[in-house]
Amino acid sequence: MPVYVALLRAVNVGGTGTLSMAGLKALCEEIGFTDVKTYIQSGNVLFRSDKDEAAVQKNLEEALTLKMGRSPGVLLRSRRELQAAAEGSPFPHAKPNYLLINFLPEHPTADALDKLVAPGGEEVHVAGKEIYVHYPDGSGRSKLKLPALKAGTSRNLNTVRKLVEMAREMEEG
Repeated sequence: MPVYVALLRAVNVGGTGTLSMAGLKALCEEIGFTDVKTYIQSGNVLFRSDKDEAAVQKNLEEALTLKMGRSPGVLLRSRRELQAAAEGSPFPHAKPNYLLINFLPEHPTADALDKLVAPGGEEVHVAGKEIYVHYPDGSGRSKLKLPALKAGTSRNLNTVRKLVEMAREMEEG
């Protein structure tokens, strides 16, 4: 049975979209997912399902809408996709916690970087359905503006690597 990694948007970040990870785990189990595991309080959940990706996406979004009154947005990735994103970093010099990988629901348009404002020297790169952003001074005080990021959700490189490790253990176990 395939292992899925779901990255939820706007969950427990900045006080919006509060959903406990225990609640997320229970919700996933209620809709039939198995071997459910969460990682840190920012909307990362791994699970198995015999359904295809489209059905998994639909089921999880519908369940979240019932639970929260709206879906925060769900981005699904396989272990291989997450691993490729982690290994494909165009900024090898970046500290892993200063490099955010922004996962998008679809490939960004060719003009995705046209409205980029990076006053802090942030470096940005588009690859597939991800946009990498290196924040040389950290993301907390950054004034970066990039409208293309709004549809996605970001995780730092350390988190992505940990999710890859957890998914690999599930696949091998």
